[in-house]
Amino acid sequence: MRDKTQTNSAAPGDGLIRAGTVVFFLGAVATLVTVAPLFLGAKPFPAYMYGLCMLMGVGFLVAGAGVLRSVAAGRRQARGVAR
Repeated sequence: MRDKTQTNSAAPGDGLIRAGTVVFFLGAVATLVTVAPLFLGAKPFPAYMYGLCMLMGVGFLVAGAGVLRSVAAGRRQARGVAR
């Protein structure tokens, strides 16, 4: 019997992983932009700009939640096949 899941179909959690990746890279860019003036001797950004750097951690957590959701869906599917 063939597997009925197509290789290009979206699994549960894929959207969270993609969103987390985008948020993480936005945070990485914000970190580079915020830290650059410190190395270049320019006037540093206001303190609230450093909050944007936290997007890296938020993106990592969102992507991690997507991975866990995908793993849970795979385990549910495997349990369903075994029965």
